[in-house]
Amino acid sequence: MSSTCSIGKMAEEEPRKKIPLVPENLLKKRKAYQALKATQAKQALLEKRKRKGKGLRFKRLESFLIDYQRQQRDRVRIRRLQVKPHALEAPDEHSLAFAVRIRRINGVSHLVQKTIARLRLKKIFSGVFVKVTPVTLKMLRIVEPYVTWGFPNLKSVRELILKRGQAKVKDKTIPLTDNIMIEQHLGKFGVICLEDLIHEIAFPGKYFRMISQFLRPFHLSVARHATKNKVGFVKEMGYPGYRGESINQLIRQLN
Repeated sequence: MSSTCSIGKMAEEEPRKKIPLVPENLLKKRKAYQALKATQAKQALLEKRKRKGKGLRFKRLESFLIDYQRQQRDRVRIRRLQVKPHALEAPDEHSLAFAVRIRRINGVSHLVQKTIARLRLKKIFSGVFVKVTPVTLKMLRIVEPYVTWGFPNLKSVRELILKRGQAKVKDKTIPLTDNIMIEQHLGKFGVICLEDLIHEIAFPGKYFRMISQFLRPFHLSVARHATKNKVGFVKEMGYPGYRGESINQLIRQLN
């Protein structure tokens, strides 16, 4: 009992630490300075947005020449496809293809740009599932120098959708983690869960177009500066064009 009393007396005898007081005028100055800094940062951001895209850009004459040569090659290649109709035939009897864009399309012809947009491959290293028909096969042949494509198996389709599958709902990107959401948007097509979605993509039916448009293009995993090292890039990714069932190896490499 005595020990507790002595401890209490010692605590009372210890001087209490005084909290340093800040003068009111200094607090007002600090608050005004913070408000001024916030206003300046906001104005700087607005000015940066205004300047973005409006600055003058100078292009060398060589860049115009390269763009013209690229467009000319596209015209000749597309003309050859029209002359040789057998070039548009499917190499194998498959109903599903997976296309990955692995090259930039700066300066290409308008037809190639339009076909890339129709395939939803606007971003480099993005991939989409495509139902093999004469129309889609012609589109793949048109963009073949910039896209690699082949025939995925069920395992590749499942791994892609489970790991990188995202849905487009009212211009919003939503991960495929809820079967209720899938049933709400695809239930009228007989798709009520993720397994049904994988089956409808792997074995295309009459509702393949609506189901594939429900999915966002797959953004594959590639190093940020991969395209700058051309030798290593070609060794790792391969050349664009048709690669048959070897597309499964590329999918596992980039997934």
